[in-house]
Amino acid sequence: MLIGVPKEIKNHEYRVGLTPGSVRELTHHGHGVLVETGAGAAIGLDDDLYRASGAAVAPHAAAVFAEADMIVKVKEPQPTECRLLRPGQVLFTYLHLAPDPEQTALLLDSGAVAIAYETVTDARGGLPLLAPMSEVAGRMAVQAGAHCLEKAQGGRGVLLGGVPGVPAARVAILGGGVVGTNAARMAVGLGARVTVLDRSLPRLKELDQMFGPAIQTIAATVDAVEEHVLSADLVIGAVLLPGAAAPKLVTRAQVARMARGAVVVDVAIDQGGCFETSRPTTHAAPTYVVDGVVHYCVANMPGAVARTSTFALNNATLPFILALAGRGYRAALLDDPHLRRGLNVHQGILTCEAVAAAQSLPFQTAESVLES
Repeated sequence: MLIGVPKEIKNHEYRVGLTPGSVRELTHHGHGVLVETGAGAAIGLDDDLYRASGAAVAPHAAAVFAEADMIVKVKEPQPTECRLLRPGQVLFTYLHLAPDPEQTALLLDSGAVAIAYETVTDARGGLPLLAPMSEVAGRMAVQAGAHCLEKAQGGRGVLLGGVPGVPAARVAILGGGVVGTNAARMAVGLGARVTVLDRSLPRLKELDQMFGPAIQTIAATVDAVEEHVLSADLVIGAVLLPGAAAPKLVTRAQVARMARGAVVVDVAIDQGGCFETSRPTTHAAPTYVVDGVVHYCVANMPGAVARTSTFALNNATLPFILALAGRGYRAALLDDPHLRRGLNVHQGILTCEAVAAAQSLPFQTAESVLES
């Protein structure tokens, strides 16, 4: 199979779908790889490294899309990229379709087979291809939030860890999954007063065993969310419903009652965000202010640490890429129910129920379209 790697074109996105090491592994297994020139240059992975690993280098994205059997990316395809896809071509990348009707429509029109990293599962019920970037985003959320709390950035002028004689900042984390756990780890390390809210009592027990008295764990009722959001200096939105739009946990009215200069970091923005006041931003203009509250809602947070993120993502995606390339997408998906959960669009048919529900569209199960 010929695997294509275009350069990412989303704002300030420097990650790349395959590292030279991944290319070498694929070519070792007999596959061809075509990389767009400059695809990894921003993170020190130049064209010569890819050539030395066995890849061919294409002059532009159009050549990659025209020749490759499977496209491997990082971020969701932009409209110009969607229009380069062709019927039957496999796309393997993050999609986050639920809050993005335009992308959904373009992928359906393309006739391509779109497999989303974020809905692939594992035997433990986890999301193995989302987890690496969730780890990065959770850790970055505290880093970004601490910066936004500085007065020059519009924040309250609060040091996250405080100093002797002055209390540390209060951090409320909505969701105790991978993002929330990594955010808690960073916030605790910086000396903040941390509260994690989650609906799952078993998960709260795990967090309590993990962190002990360093954090406070709270069952996420409507009342509890309001109480801790209103009293926090920094609120991190870390909720996830796999494949679906994020629930709106914090209302516009509640944001208006938060302290002036408080900060919201909405890591769930890829799935529409969990604050009613959230809207996607970019690394070029990462924040905006609503009712005196600073909002950081960058939709590709891990792109800011693109080298770390690229290698972490490749560690997780490479076995699945090898399976898709080695067996063909249909056999690979039919044989692996966890990879099959990643199928969102199949040759003009929507196959993800959560996306269909979010956009009021019809869908068919992945099994039915693959077996027909």
